[in-house]
Amino acid sequence: MDRLFHFEIDPVTHNEQAFFKAMGTRIAELRKDSGITQVQLAKTMDVSQQTVASWEVGRRGVPVSGLPALARALGVSVETLIGEKTQPAKRGPTPKLQQQVERLARLPKAQQRVVMQMLEGVLAQASR
Repeated sequence: MDRLFHFEIDPVTHNEQAFFKAMGTRIAELRKDSGITQVQLAKTMDVSQQTVASWEVGRRGVPVSGLPALARALGVSVETLIGEKTQPAKRGPTPKLQQQVERLARLPKAQQRVVMQMLEGVLAQASR
């Protein structure tokens, strides 16, 4: 006699829904701040654009195994991504120039080239 096993999945609690929605908002903000489209993030994460959109509205949670890659793609820690408060480093806040360089590194290569050309032009003029 064959037996069918039935597993029930616990429904998502109100707290979990709120967590996924807040995390989705953070993902969207970080992605936009980095100048990355949903399509670009989806390619980086090897998922569909619809999956990224679902994360951003909190309809789906990011798999735990995908959190490190997502954090790297957005240039933040996993703790920041999930909304955990981290203790600031003793050396103080990251200098604005370093933050901008990190954001530049996350841009698509074509946009990086444009910014670098503009920067080189300004620096060349300043050294005259």
